[in-house]
Amino acid sequence: MAKLYFYYASMNAGKSSTLLQTAFNYGERGMKVSLWTAAIDDRPGFGAISSRIGLASDAHRFREDTDILEFVLREHAEGRVDCVLIDEAQFLTERQVWQCAQLADDANTPVICYGLRTDFQGKLFPGSAALLGIADKLVELKAICHCGRKATMNLRVDADGKPISEGAQTEIGGNDRYLALCRKHFSQALAD
Repeated sequence: MAKLYFYYASMNAGKSSTLLQTAFNYGERGMKVSLWTAAIDDRPGFGAISSRIGLASDAHRFREDTDILEFVLREHAEGRVDCVLIDEAQFLTERQVWQCAQLADDANTPVICYGLRTDFQGKLFPGSAALLGIADKLVELKAICHCGRKATMNLRVDADGKPISEGAQTEIGGNDRYLALCRKHFSQALAD
């Protein structure tokens, strides 16, 4: 029986590199994977899953209106899809998370999602909330705060490195815009 997995962490925990390693492992066994990432990310490498350590792969792009279930079932018709791997899963809609569950339940295809649990204000992303609610298996990947503790929070910073506490939930960026911190240092940064 296939399962729906959610691997979650703060930024810089290796979610994308873990996903790409999983894709490599399936491919090495001659198995077919369907790779997905959020279309909202328009930085260089748009539409690709890329990690900070230099691994990358092209991927299908999902938007709010993308029917992932229908797309993957069409892929199945062309040849069995052995696994669906989704990067930036925090940007999935609740409907898309249920589509992923249906792929696991009805098409017997494992779906492994990787994403942030919370935003820069410590609030759940809608996709992450749905995954935390219905995934068969939850796996926390670890990032490290500058103090050595586990980083669980994503601090947004401006161009001068100053913490930002207000704004839209989604603002695309990497190490230039976000710092992975433990809750203590996240709270201290916002209090200063």
